[in-house]
Amino acid sequence: MNKAGLVDRIAASAGVSKTQATAMIEAMIDSISSAIKKGERVTLVGFGTFAISQHKARNGRNPQTGESITLPARRATRFSPSLKLKKVVNRK
Repeated sequence: MNKAGLVDRIAASAGVSKTQATAMIEAMIDSISSAIKKGERVTLVGFGTFAISQHKARNGRNPQTGESITLPARRATRFSPSLKLKKVVNRK
C-alpha cells in the first residue's frame, strides 16, 4: 500500500474527505519526524516505537577498489513493532 491507498482507507473509515485524510497523514508524519529529529522516542501503543540509534564511526572498504575508507558516525531511524503488531502479522 502506498500513501494514496492509505489516504483512501482513512477517509473511508473515518468518514472524512480525502483532503482531510491527507492533511491528517501529513501532520502525523511531520510530528513523528520532528520528534525523532530532536532525539525523542515516539511510541504508538499497539503499533510500535520510532527512535534514533547512534552508529559509531568505523572502517569500511570501497567495493570497487578495495581501498580502506572511514565511514563517519551517523544517526539512524529505528522502528520496533509492538507485540500486538507482531501477533497480527504472524496470525494464520
